Amino acid sequence: MMQFIDGALRDAGGAQTHRVIDPSSGETITEFTPAGPAEVDLAVAAARTAYPQWSRATPGERAGILTAFAAEMARRATEFAELESRQAGKPIRLATEFDVPGTLDNISFFAGAARNLEGKAMAEYSPDHTSGIRREPIGVVGSISPWNYPLQMAAWKILPAIAAGNTIVLKPAENTPLTSVLFAEVAAAAGLPAGVVNIVVGAGDVAGAHLLRHPQVDMVSFTGSTRVGRTVLEAAAGTAKRVHLELGGKAPFVVFDDADLDAAIHGAVAGSLINTGQDCTAATRAIVHRGRYAEFVAGVADLFAQVRLGATADPATDLGPLISMAHRDKVAGLVDGARADVRVVTGGAAPGGAMSAGSYYRPTLIADVAPGQRIWTEEIFGPVLTVTPFDTDDEAIALANDTAYGLAASAWTRDVYRALRASAEIQAGCVWINDHIPIISEMPHGGVKQSGFGKDMSTYSFEEYTTVKHVMFDRTGIAEKPWHRTIFTVPG
Repeated sequence: MMQFIDGALRDAGGAQTHRVIDPSSGETITEFTPAGPAEVDLAVAAARTAYPQWSRATPGERAGILTAFAAEMARRATEFAELESRQAGKPIRLATEFDVPGTLDNISFFAGAARNLEGKAMAEYSPDHTSGIRREPIGVVGSISPWNYPLQMAAWKILPAIAAGNTIVLKPAENTPLTSVLFAEVAAAAGLPAGVVNIVVGAGDVAGAHLLRHPQVDMVSFTGSTRVGRTVLEAAAGTAKRVHLELGGKAPFVVFDDADLDAAIHGAVAGSLINTGQDCTAATRAIVHRGRYAEFVAGVADLFAQVRLGATADPATDLGPLISMAHRDKVAGLVDGARADVRVVTGGAAPGGAMSAGSYYRPTLIADVAPGQRIWTEEIFGPVLTVTPFDTDDEAIALANDTAYGLAASAWTRDVYRALRASAEIQAGCVWINDHIPIISEMPHGGVKQSGFGKDMSTYSFEEYTTVKHVMFDRTGIAEKPWHRTIFTVPG
């Protein structure tokens, strides 16, 4: 049973089945019947029924349930890590030390954030009135999460929505749904009322499309490709839903001539290979001062050669497989299509031998990439880092911004003035200085340009999942108010 609706697991009613595949081996983990419109309707109805009571729960009551949820999740952390590793092809070290702890921290953070709704102070902004702000939940949220971080993305979608008093129907990617369903089960076991969180697992063009257009869904939140994000906007327009989008990225990694080059080299390897490069914020375009270029390329190539590919359950494994053979072929196709015009320094091929049954691809470093080339402009979403030289600071900033995306970026320099300029002028939702990738629950995550709009994590996410209502009280008790004369006058 893969659908979690109204507090219980259930099967979908269709005849077709879908397999969840371990990308490291090609083996089937489980089979299930995908959700269709009927299951989406049931989930939305359950969320709509649960909404009145949940939205009226006090912040303290919601926080208490989330605190219990965090404790139950911590108790089952190993189970979550092993399941996430297997379905998504993550090395167990990444799942254990990054995905699960990050999710636990998110739950704990939103347990506190639920009691910290902010608004303008109640005051007399007009002499005759007292005005105040109510921050209220929106209603039923329909969310679609991606396959690259199944557990963390489920948390990023669910937690701010329910902490603010909404109910939610989440459709995770059908090839990595297992930890999202378990997440909802554990939340229910911790005391979350039935119907507050519902999970429907089905195809995007069936279950996802129906959820986006559902008349009883008040808001949609989507994380995924920019191409699909445009479809989400079109679908939501039919009923004027609020929309939150976190889309693709092509993060620049700018290395100035005064950078700590050893730190930049290590940062580039970690920032480009996290989650096998299947990360919208991953470092993908290293833009390096010409005076440090050769040394940077040699240093990254040396570290890439030392990265260990292997079984995802082995704690010694550094790099796991890509999510599928089809995606591996897409990554390989982008690399192969660029070979005639660039220099493939290392990698650029799938490993053979024991790993040939999985969708592995070697860490790939591509030097001498020119702006405008396909491998410069398109999101590769694999363990591939391109390198491009620059001569002046103005050129570095221009190259960093030479992309349709704007999710994340980093700048590497010891000069505080350079760092301040880069952080101000690089067009991205996050700019790291002398690091690349770390995220924290207290700070927002989201992009600009074609990387979408709106924020995940932090209290800024409540801007997405709440409405702001102005309430104004008359303080005079006067029936005939002075401003009425601008509209009408009473004879005599």
